[in-house]
Amino acid sequence: MTARCIMVLGTSSGAGKSWLTTALCRHYARQGLKVAPFKAQNMSNNARVVASADGMGEVGSAQYFQALAAMAEPDVRMNPLLLKPEADTRSQVVLLGQVSAQLSDTPWRGRSEKVWPRIAAALDELIAENDVVVIEGAGSPAEINLMDSDIVNLRVARHANARCLLVTDIDRGGAFAHLYGTWALLPPEDQQRVQGFVLNKFRGDASLLAPAPQMLQERTGVPTVATLPMWWQHGLPEEDGMFDDRSLMQGAVRKTVAVIAYPRISNLDEFQPLKNVPGVRLLWVRSPADLAGLEPQDWVVLPGSKHTSADLAWLRQQGLDAAVTAHVQQGGAVLGICGGLQMLGEALIDTHGIDGNAPGLGLLPLVTQFAQDKTVTKTQAILGLVHGPWSALSGVAVAGYEIHHGQTQAHPAMLAAGTVLHDITPGLVWQSGDGQVLGTYLHGLFENLPVLQALFGAQVPTLETVFEGLADYIEQHFQPGVLESLIR
Repeated sequence: MTARCIMVLGTSSGAGKSWLTTALCRHYARQGLKVAPFKAQNMSNNARVVASADGMGEVGSAQYFQALAAMAEPDVRMNPLLLKPEADTRSQVVLLGQVSAQLSDTPWRGRSEKVWPRIAAALDELIAENDVVVIEGAGSPAEINLMDSDIVNLRVARHANARCLLVTDIDRGGAFAHLYGTWALLPPEDQQRVQGFVLNKFRGDASLLAPAPQMLQERTGVPTVATLPMWWQHGLPEEDGMFDDRSLMQGAVRKTVAVIAYPRISNLDEFQPLKNVPGVRLLWVRSPADLAGLEPQDWVVLPGSKHTSADLAWLRQQGLDAAVTAHVQQGGAVLGICGGLQMLGEALIDTHGIDGNAPGLGLLPLVTQFAQDKTVTKTQAILGLVHGPWSALSGVAVAGYEIHHGQTQAHPAMLAAGTVLHDITPGLVWQSGDGQVLGTYLHGLFENLPVLQALFGAQVPTLETVFEGLADYIEQHFQPGVLESLIR
């Protein structure tokens, strides 16, 4: 078996590469073909836990969802290199699912040749095992300052002999210039790989685009094969950006879920299901003013963080520590997930230089100590007796994943002094004595339908529904025969 390879390139980040790659994966899988996604290098703090040769490993969330769309088992080879930013100039490097301290300390340009053989081998294995491999590029292939060290765009396209689509965000303006300029900056042999231009996020009358597509084809030889109308509510989790209010479900708001958006927020995609729950408003919070209008029935969520102590310091600088505490004092509910759980405790202790020392918010009698080894695992549990605003979760079966260096335990002196801590699920879920503050290491809580049903009594679209909708959409809007010709 030798796969035909299709590659989705973009004129910029945010053009629609991940979205289109996911849709293509489901389209070809629906034809009865064995399909796999691939992205050589992804930079994101949104990661999922999947099986790897060394046990459990991390893969970018976008490739995880693309694998599900392809009806394939997610595999670290689908995203062999994952960069998880820890600061503006530093990232943790994950190679084939495992953290590499050596590569994390290697300069950007010096890293490429070291990792390329592993990337190429992963791609070759997927090509040998599948009928179709749908490859996603990164940023733009025309970043000429990076071409000499490229391992994610043109080098991959050449290695896979891929037929390429070039997608642009027409809603930003300048789409035809972006397409032409990107194409013109490619080497001639790579220009020949581009089989079609895709206009994404179009609003208005498509007939008004003429004569631009024809003029563009006359200059490049490349046809515009699809004009995709703006679609705010497709339901696919955002890869890196915050959710746009225009993508929210409509209707009367019964509950606000306010998520603290600190600088190193991670795994924000796990909140996507809340967007689709009728009556729930998802609010991103960066200042105390954003929390000012909350009612006691509303929730404040402290999400995961790639650098817990730094994000905790940012939270204090904004005055959000006092705002979160005030919400609890007014009878409101607070949820901490992973790094957010760690922040809710009494202290962060770091003897290995992993994250940093810091006093916590003191809303849970817990202490977190950072270990050198990272916990990366899939987790299933049945929740014990849960109290207060979270009581509907009692006895609910949950599944998700854990990614953390921190190891958290109860504060023994506080418990000895009479502080109450509910140990809901040992090592995984804790709750304050009054029931208002809940903390967990489990990512993906809201991706469990029983959890949504218990908390909201709501049915939400499943991922299968989302993937089928994406495939329907591109089949409707691509020119007839194009999708078939790409793998012919």
